[in-house]
Amino acid sequence: MNTERTRSMPVGVVVRRLPGVTKWQKWSWRAVSLLPGAGNADWQVLREEGDAVEYHAATLPLELHRADAEAYLAALSDKIPSLYVVMRPAEQLDHDVPMEVVLVTASAYEGQDYADTSEVLVEKVPMPPGLIAWVRDFAEAHHEEEIFIKRKRDKKRIDLEEEGIGDPRIRQLADVYRSPRGKSKDVLQ
Repeated sequence: MNTERTRSMPVGVVVRRLPGVTKWQKWSWRAVSLLPGAGNADWQVLREEGDAVEYHAATLPLELHRADAEAYLAALSDKIPSLYVVMRPAEQLDHDVPMEVVLVTASAYEGQDYADTSEVLVEKVPMPPGLIAWVRDFAEAHHEEEIFIKRKRDKKRIDLEEEGIGDPRIRQLADVYRSPRGKSKDVLQ
């Protein structure tokens, strides 16, 4: 049994800036790749090609918790295993960079939870092969398959009592399913 509850690794996030498609959005920002084991960065320019610029935006810890092993295996089972990068608009615009990298997670469920809100931008970024092996080793060491137990019905008969067919305190000789007969309403005109 593995007693390691958590594991952490610094992961750098590379963000690409492209010209916006509409006149209302000057730039388009997108997380495009990951740098496992990267050092600290603060929007360091990695590459420029015309209007396209790639930045080493931030280095955040990728934390794995043993309780989330099933979510990690779900992310690894995708056609392209990916990490989820969560970015939000920066409160203060520093050197023309309007995005702040908030979180890097390997949990498919956590990535989906963040994607449900419109306040953040969630990018699915492919994992490098070494990172895939690192996450898979941790997830397989801590994953416990839950045994499905089919629920069985109890033997109690619930069809003997009929609910909603009338007030049981009032004796009725007629059909208990009849609709109530209303009094004729007074007509004003």
